[in-house]
Amino acid sequence: MRVLLIDDHALFRFGLQELLERRGIQVVAAVGDTSMGLRRVAETLPDVVLLDMRMPQLDGLEMLRRLRAAHPAMPIAMLTTSAEERDVIESLQSGAQGYLLKDMEPDALIAALSEIVQGRTVVAPELAIVLAKAVQGEAAGTAAEGRIADLTPREHEILCHLAEGQSNKAIARRLNISDGTVKLHVKAILRKLDVHSRVEAAVIAVERGLCERRSSRDLG
Repeated sequence: MRVLLIDDHALFRFGLQELLERRGIQVVAAVGDTSMGLRRVAETLPDVVLLDMRMPQLDGLEMLRRLRAAHPAMPIAMLTTSAEERDVIESLQSGAQGYLLKDMEPDALIAALSEIVQGRTVVAPELAIVLAKAVQGEAAGTAAEGRIADLTPREHEILCHLAEGQSNKAIARRLNISDGTVKLHVKAILRKLDVHSRVEAAVIAVERGLCERRSSRDLG
């Protein structure tokens, strides 16, 4: 296995290089400069690139995107201290085939590199909960979109009035309908959005910009 390491922390870089070489892994380059890293990757075409997330000259994610654009099929893994959900998700979305933590056990790191070189995507086990939460959040967002689509035009209109903080009576006067009719529409809205209060419904409307889109259509 031929590895290229890009990390601006010299002590970590040298220590990892020595560790990998003791395990029979060839380190074709270990650099702390992103410009040099880009050049050395092009020159050596390693089996896998290990890339730090936080670097002074060029953000790790931007470096990842540049490497991915220049070498679409090359395995690239982030090796970082960051366990932030945003960093994990953005790295994977930007083409990283691995997201590994610097405090991994050496044997676990070597095993992960072998998996990545074979074309598999590997994420540090400690980050499984982070990925699970992100997936759940995406699923919840998709479900909410589906529920919003179930609203009738009148319910959508009333939802926007709820988002403005209007009472049932105010909405009834505005739309020239009875209080009872508004109440029935509000109940239907809560049921379809699977929420328990008009405040929760209003939050969904505001967060998703539903009423802004409606206003734009009205203006058009």
